[in-house]
Amino acid sequence: MAQVSLADILELPVPDRIRLVEEIWDSIAEIPEAVPLTQEQKAELDRRLDAYHKDPGTGSPWAEVKARILDR
Repeated sequence: MAQVSLADILELPVPDRIRLVEEIWDSIAEIPEAVPLTQEQKAELDRRLDAYHKDPGTGSPWAEVKARILDR
């Protein structure tokens, strides 16, 4: 694999850097077992999943949340 320096990356236009970050993130997301969770994080995820199963109508769909954030 070719080595790229941070200086080289910082010279890229912002849209290219964003695309690079997205590609890196997607490559990490393909192997979730490579990102270890603490017991506290696992417990929190379980708690949230249980809350969702008890009342799936609570909360908001992502599209609504995103719209609220962008409207600020």
